[in-house]
Amino acid sequence: MTSFFRVLLLASVSASLLPGADPLTGFPFADETLRYSVKLPLGMTFGSATLTSAKQENGWSFNMTLDLPLPIVPIADKYAAAASKDLCGGTLTRTMTHGVRKVTEKTEFDNSAGQAHRQTMFPLGGGKSDISISTCAKDALTYLYYSRREMGQGRMPISGQVLFGSGYDVKVVYTGAVEITVKEKPVTTDHVNVSVKGPASDVSFEVFYARDAARTPLLVKIPVSVGAVSLELVR
Repeated sequence: MTSFFRVLLLASVSASLLPGADPLTGFPFADETLRYSVKLPLGMTFGSATLTSAKQENGWSFNMTLDLPLPIVPIADKYAAAASKDLCGGTLTRTMTHGVRKVTEKTEFDNSAGQAHRQTMFPLGGGKSDISISTCAKDALTYLYYSRREMGQGRMPISGQVLFGSGYDVKVVYTGAVEITVKEKPVTTDHVNVSVKGPASDVSFEVFYARDAARTPLLVKIPVSVGAVSLELVR
């Protein structure tokens, strides 16, 4: 299940070549909160996710919460990232609570030195590791918002390494306009296929973006053996 939760975070990466025409709301124009329902293949809601972005004096802060009240092992994860104005990674803190097990780890980016330092903060005595990075490396949350900014300016986000604990290679392919139903109304979206490859995972999924200036992710579909788990925007 670990790969599934990582995919949820990496699941917003890329899309349109067309400029948005709606009013300039949402990231990167203003602070933003997006709420999603997590649904099973048959449409039953079994959890929620929330994404927030806030402009800071020297850059941006990004947060995500994931709540899956499963009967045996409930999931309650929190992720927090700080990035520069240019959306280069600064820090990523992950707090993962799966049932009675809780782990907190922090990754600090030293972009000038080409190193990221990862350390387990809780439980005490956890491991440490260093990862080689580029001069403007990104964690998964920062890459999500970087992708939206690039798409809003008519550019595809650059594929490459994204950090979320370990390093993951992310590749994005824009496939064109696709109509989906949002709140019982047809909406034309920009559809992308995303592939994520890491040390122990190789996953592909779909993302559907609104054609607004903020390139708001409306829907994410993650394939499973009996259909697809989806994240659907509910605002």
